[in-house]
Amino acid sequence: MEKLDYSKLSTNIELFAQQVVEGFITGKHKSPYHGFSVEFAEHRLYNSGESTRHIDWKLYARTDKLFNKRYEEETNLRCQLIIDASSSMYYPIIKRPSLENPNKLLFSIYASAVMMNLLKKQRDAVGLSIFTDKLETHTPSKTTHRHHRILYNELDKLLSVDAIYKPRLTDSTDVLHQISELLHKRSLVMIFTDFIHSHKTLEEQFEAYKHLKYNQHEVVLFYLHEPKTEQDLEFDNKPYKFIDLESKEELKLNPNLYKIKYQNQAKDHLKELKLKCFQYKIDLIEVDINKGFETILTSYLLKRQKMF
Repeated sequence: MEKLDYSKLSTNIELFAQQVVEGFITGKHKSPYHGFSVEFAEHRLYNSGESTRHIDWKLYARTDKLFNKRYEEETNLRCQLIIDASSSMYYPIIKRPSLENPNKLLFSIYASAVMMNLLKKQRDAVGLSIFTDKLETHTPSKTTHRHHRILYNELDKLLSVDAIYKPRLTDSTDVLHQISELLHKRSLVMIFTDFIHSHKTLEEQFEAYKHLKYNQHEVVLFYLHEPKTEQDLEFDNKPYKFIDLESKEELKLNPNLYKIKYQNQAKDHLKELKLKCFQYKIDLIEVDINKGFETILTSYLLKRQKMF
């Protein structure tokens, strides 16, 4: 599918989300995912032995196949979007991050807006949670127009001048345990994070994801990264000063002297992350923040189809 030119789209977050979803829907006819309906059919195949009271006879006349009508409670899905807004998500540090040159937080904000628009089109309920070292924002999932306005307003706050980078630690473990208890009905939980934690090991972080799974939620982790510098360590052959965005610790070195060792460690970390997700039946989606939102939308469509 041809990538959208985001420079030509509206900077208004709600209108931008609408334009991206409409472009994605149009482009789906040219992609391998053309089989996925944008407006999901409110029917399911009739199974032999079931009551015939809900069969759609008009559809049978057109298709020569038996379908039962689906009702709202059977088709609607609840989705909780969770954004990691800690300091590491402001990487890369850019004076004026934009859709053409985003940091991880800006990407997460717009990706969430895009998902909200698609969920609205599907008549699915959506909620929003934002965390740093604590739960900053949490709304339950709803479908109303007023609720969507509230969610877009929360995203706008994250984009505001007052939200410019300042040190915020990460404590996803305690926050996700809290969210697990706040979600009272089975939901699709989609988390935007870079898996950089202030003081918890990967094993400790996954205790919270296990809690979500134990409470019968489906979990999709969007692992956000900027591959050129974060994974491949592509810098000029000269000394740099590196600053930890959360601890503010500084380190001066020439990254080319450590490039091979660093790349191997990055590969090992990703391998461990994938293994943990496979072990606990969690979907892990690697997302290059420079490559748009199509991966996010496609992942949702695939997951939703599997859940119904």
